Amino acid sequence: MRAALLQMTSGIDPAANAATIVDAMTRAKGEGANMLFTPEMAGYLDRNRARAAETLCAESDDPVLAAVREAAAREGLWVHLGSLPFKDERADGRWANRSLMIDDSGAIRARYDKIHLFDVDLANGESWRESSVYGPGERAVAVDTPWGRMGLSVCYDMRFPDLYRALTNAGATMLLVPAAFTVPTGMAHWHVLLRARAIEAGAFVIAVAQVGAHEDGRTTFGHSLIVDPWGEVVLDMARTSGLALADIDLSRIEEVRARVPAIANRRAVPEEVEIA
Repeated sequence: MRAALLQMTSGIDPAANAATIVDAMTRAKGEGANMLFTPEMAGYLDRNRARAAETLCAESDDPVLAAVREAAAREGLWVHLGSLPFKDERADGRWANRSLMIDDSGAIRARYDKIHLFDVDLANGESWRESSVYGPGERAVAVDTPWGRMGLSVCYDMRFPDLYRALTNAGATMLLVPAAFTVPTGMAHWHVLLRARAIEAGAFVIAVAQVGAHEDGRTTFGHSLIVDPWGEVVLDMARTSGLALADIDLSRIEEVRARVPAIANRRAVPEEVEIA
């Protein structure tokens, strides 16, 4: 499989973000890619909630999704849209942070709404309340592709290994982790968490990230990665925006799982813990 990763500095203009993605799709197809992967919030990244509320729409009306689906059919290219923000999707009024898998006919093969939401008060005075705007997803989702079963997740999900255990128990051999990581947490945890997820799952991890200074004032870490099932980094895009391609040797999955059969050796762990 030849994977194309698009490391973006998404802004507050959906049309501009869509144009960046569609251009990358054309270039990726021309270089022999089978699938393009984008980061979290690829179509719109804005922490100004009032402004975002004026821009966002439901999935059925989203211009970025429409443009990417059209281009996928034209180019004959699979696309994993790391996530797009949608409103008017939930009964509780909160928005959805949704990952979408689009096939080479432009059809949507799978949808996954981010389950784990980042709510924290930091020592430097910053406060993040993702759950005040976004509602959590309620389903783990894996999708079959010509290159194997891929398990879907988004950003903060990477800190919760039970999700990846469920995905690999369901047969996933690639784990997708689009993200918009901050710089301090990225420096501390990005590589080690993603390598750990790959090692414990005996699976490839493809983690495409936002990078650089964004229009809404935030700065993101970058370092989009492909990690193989042994935990070796196949590709690291550092802090440069743009397109990168890498060939993925799918036989590596069986090789590593035979060498360390952690999935085959798994046992159900009781919910109750004995306190001695």
